[in-house]
Amino acid sequence: MAETTIRERAEAFERAHLSRYAAKSAESRGRRMPDEPCHIRTEFQRDRDRIIHGCKSFRRLAYKTQCFIGASQDHVRTRLTHTLEVAQIGRVVARALRLNEDLTEAIALGHDLGHTPFGHAGEAALDRALRSIAPELRFRHYEQSLRVVDEIENDGRGVNLTLETRNGIRHHSKGERSLNPEMDGEDLLTVEGQIIKWADRVAYANHDLDDAIRAGVIEMGDVPSSVLNVLGDSHSQRIDTLVSDLIAHSEDRPTLAMSDDVCEALNALKDFLFERVYLGQNRVGSQELRAQAVVRGLFYYYIEHPERAEFPIGDDRDQPLLARARAVTDYVAGMTDRFACDLYARLFVPDGFV
Repeated sequence: MAETTIRERAEAFERAHLSRYAAKSAESRGRRMPDEPCHIRTEFQRDRDRIIHGCKSFRRLAYKTQCFIGASQDHVRTRLTHTLEVAQIGRVVARALRLNEDLTEAIALGHDLGHTPFGHAGEAALDRALRSIAPELRFRHYEQSLRVVDEIENDGRGVNLTLETRNGIRHHSKGERSLNPEMDGEDLLTVEGQIIKWADRVAYANHDLDDAIRAGVIEMGDVPSSVLNVLGDSHSQRIDTLVSDLIAHSEDRPTLAMSDDVCEALNALKDFLFERVYLGQNRVGSQELRAQAVVRGLFYYYIEHPERAEFPIGDDRDQPLLARARAVTDYVAGMTDRFACDLYARLFVPDGFV
């Protein structure tokens, strides 16, 4: 009888100990391209490792804005630290519910790979610029994240992730929508994908509040008492309340849920942040307007001067403008904040003035 591999023992452990609703790595629906299995790692562990070690876009998250553009404080979150917080929350929930931690972590690590420089301000600017050239197209960071792992990384070959990880990345985002007390899967194939949808909201609602207070944009006294009375007065209390409530109302169920009062408080906190921090900054903050000008300037420069591009421009003979717009979008979306600013200065600011 052949000796079992480390991977096979891990797969047997999953079958024996994980919830009936958990995704089992041995039952993965596979990859876009066939790949020989690893004798040590499960398929979802390989996904996690391919994102960390094989995606340059993952490393660039350290220099992309999460919420506050150009923040000089060392402790303000970046897109990378946000990703790590989502992964940590996701793993806690997955372990408590006996779901697949490796798949949960892989989705978390890949969920924001397609985010633009300058956070949501950059995303909005790039979306408008792209649609001005190609009205049938749009830019959404979650769609771009899937494009990154499928078609951009590894010199256009992608990193060949499993269908379960790719699906979780593509469908993690909720935008400004409120989460329901019992949210359905909404195109998600796995409960692990649902975890990241919740963990993303739990993470950013709390750390963006923390950063906004540290930056002096708001004070704790501005936060509605109805939120603090339910979730708690401190960052750690709010995280604990939300995670504990999610676990308590989701055990041995195919759909994750929170209690009505806790979910309402989380949605109220999200609404408060959009009004006072996200949209409030766009109304009065020149940083966001400047950042959007940088994104638009770079996009239109390469649309108008494709011969000056230092990156591949699509060669679709039937739709050359669409191919160019897609290539330029990929290039601009992949930039870090500082690279975008440096490139903009080189292209548009006369020598001697930078």
